[in-house]
Amino acid sequence: MQVLKFGGTSVGSSKNINKVITILEEYSKKDKVICVVSAIGGITDKLLKAGHLAKDNDKNYKLEYKSIKAKHLKVLEELIPNNNTAIVAVIEGKLKNLKNLLDGIFLINELSPQTSDRLVSYGELLSSLIIAETLKVRGINAFRKNTQELITTNSNFTKAEVKFETTNKNIQDYFKASTQDVTMLPGFISKSSLGEITTLGRGGSDYTAAIVAAALHAEKLEIWTDVSGMYTTNPKLVKQAYPIERISYHEAMELSHFGAKVLYPPTVQPVLDLNIPIHIKNTLKPEDRGTIISNEGNKKSSTATGITNINDIALLTLQGNGMVGVPGFSKRLFETLSQEKINIILITQASSEHSICFGISKDDANQAEIAINQAFEYEISTSKIDPITVEQNLSIIALVGDNMKSHQGISGKMFSALGKNNINIRAIAQGASERNISAVIAEKDVEKALNTIHERFFEDNIKQLNVFITGIGNVGEKLIDQIHQQNDYLKKNLKIDVRIVGMANSKKMIFNAEGIDLDNWAGKFHHADKSSLEGFLDKAKELNLRNSIFVDITANEGVSKMYEHYLRNSIAVVACNKIACSSTYSNYKLLQDLALKYNTPFFYETNVGAGLPIINTLNNLVSSGDKVTSIQAVLSGSLNFVFNNFSDKTNFHDTVKRAQFEGYTEPDPRIDLSGIDVARKILILARENGGAMEIESIVNDSFLTKLNLESDTVDDFYKTLKTEEAHFQKLYASAKAKDCQLKYVAEFKNGNAKVGLKEIPEGHPFYNLEGKDNIVMFYTERYPEQPLIVKGAGAGADVTASGLFADIIKVGSK
Repeated sequence: MQVLKFGGTSVGSSKNINKVITILEEYSKKDKVICVVSAIGGITDKLLKAGHLAKDNDKNYKLEYKSIKAKHLKVLEELIPNNNTAIVAVIEGKLKNLKNLLDGIFLINELSPQTSDRLVSYGELLSSLIIAETLKVRGINAFRKNTQELITTNSNFTKAEVKFETTNKNIQDYFKASTQDVTMLPGFISKSSLGEITTLGRGGSDYTAAIVAAALHAEKLEIWTDVSGMYTTNPKLVKQAYPIERISYHEAMELSHFGAKVLYPPTVQPVLDLNIPIHIKNTLKPEDRGTIISNEGNKKSSTATGITNINDIALLTLQGNGMVGVPGFSKRLFETLSQEKINIILITQASSEHSICFGISKDDANQAEIAINQAFEYEISTSKIDPITVEQNLSIIALVGDNMKSHQGISGKMFSALGKNNINIRAIAQGASERNISAVIAEKDVEKALNTIHERFFEDNIKQLNVFITGIGNVGEKLIDQIHQQNDYLKKNLKIDVRIVGMANSKKMIFNAEGIDLDNWAGKFHHADKSSLEGFLDKAKELNLRNSIFVDITANEGVSKMYEHYLRNSIAVVACNKIACSSTYSNYKLLQDLALKYNTPFFYETNVGAGLPIINTLNNLVSSGDKVTSIQAVLSGSLNFVFNNFSDKTNFHDTVKRAQFEGYTEPDPRIDLSGIDVARKILILARENGGAMEIESIVNDSFLTKLNLESDTVDDFYKTLKTEEAHFQKLYASAKAKDCQLKYVAEFKNGNAKVGLKEIPEGHPFYNLEGKDNIVMFYTERYPEQPLIVKGAGAGADVTASGLFADIIKVGSK
């Protein structure tokens, strides 16, 4: 005897019912089949809605009834198109009885649990009857048996408890005499020992099938649904989720209890003691392997087996000093909830006994609050305890796995991953079996939390980085190209998946939570939203993606002021913009403190030396206990390019123009030539070395003339370069006469810093510095005479982009 159950989606349309019939035909060739079916998809909800409308004296219940009737007759017509009047008459008779029941509810304005059970039973009665009659018409030896005649329960309406001794005998006696190839059973419905119509709870069709399979000692139970098994987590929220091939009974119960809707939790119990496997299959893809639930479990799983969640949770807390050391508070609390028939989903209690925290359905929160405050009215009035507190808009996430108990650090990995992504945990519960770790979080964070934990435990440690870039200029384009080009390499070798999910320039911004198509990203800006700094931040917060990184590729002060807000929302910041780290020391310190407080990376290697590891080298020296005594450096690739190409055979104006054209200077070259850019860089190095220095304290010995410095616009500045050509030729001539090279040098020593143009003699490490190269010499206690030198290209779009890219990858390794 084979027992199969088909859910509401599987019988939700004539097209799907035909798939069910095909499966039943194949199975019936091997052995007799018992088929348990749910109501047609959505009908149970419609029945309840119609009942509540009728109870509320709302005549719109008639519209709901018409919709229910039309749905069933349409499915019947499509399955049996030759207008079989006898079958139609039977179905219409059932529908008429349903109409009479709704009319009665409307007249008396009452919908008791008992009447509700009678009402919703029509869903399964109708679906099973339609499918059974279709099987008969198609020549299959089939019969619909009313499950209410087999399953006997108590009178606990809406979720009746089965009387197994009577039920098992009924099932065994009936099927011992049954001769049909296919027996169709309506799921979910039953009758009390007093003959009252009852139901087994929402999802009870699974339970019906398990009861039958256990009573007949079936070889296995197959649950057919619209997904290919139990997934590692909800595939609608986590794209990388995948079906679990094998899972234990206990894991399946934990997952289903905490929200996995593929299986109704009580389903496991009847088959568990008899070790009857449950096979979850996909009606729409019958060839898929599905999930097998048995005692064997998932032997391939190293730690966790799955993650699940329950939404619409309220968290209630009873607390007060009067609870400490006083027996009976827990008993009274839970008795109160039991009397109100309120189910508790999660419980946690402080070891001090000062508080008890528990999670329930948000629909029960108001009722629970009133009942508990009444039960503890005396203690509240005498200030022994506080009135019950209620928190709404919460969810429970649960990490489940039999193998978790033999592995240390599972909780740490889970909570660390959530914490790094700014997911606040309101309560935690872990059973002594260590099979389940549950946490209460804000409902808005559920998708992010599931993706974060799934990535940590189920995705071969591939970490997804979600990047928001502002500043899509020359450097930005190079960075996008590099990320696109290296995507496969990063996944394979570094286990990092870098996705650009947001881009902005000064006018437009675009977003895609699934990742922007980097083959055609520029075209997306044609239909983009208007850009704003606050709007870009708000969208990053709204998307609420794990491992988010904000990348600033501008020289804009306004953008730099947004770093604080990104860090406070646990969004990492990567910046080549030097303004933030060279602003006031208090702001620099604030950003460092926020990065530590929120455990959120703040990287700005490209602030000094573009792609050169200058800041990283300095940090490593300091972290290892070395003491930097002085720094000497050429830190401007643009100025080095200018003075390497300027001579008595060229003019200064054209050399600067060339540097700007080739992308070595800022759009406003005054930032480079005034020395402020170099001053900012040496300031940043001084601060990384522990100095609390301000930009005003750096001596800037500018080589520009007063006329140059007083120019109001970039165009005016270029005009003054022509006017002052003699000044620049004089600088060059002086250096040439001494066989020296002109270099713009930054120095830091004894807490003081200065920048300025210097004549560098032959033999000095700076003398042969070519093109746009930078060089930094660190003199330390470990390197007192021969400095530690970092040298290389210090300007240019490619190297700056590569430096930013390196910082993004560094975030991925945190």
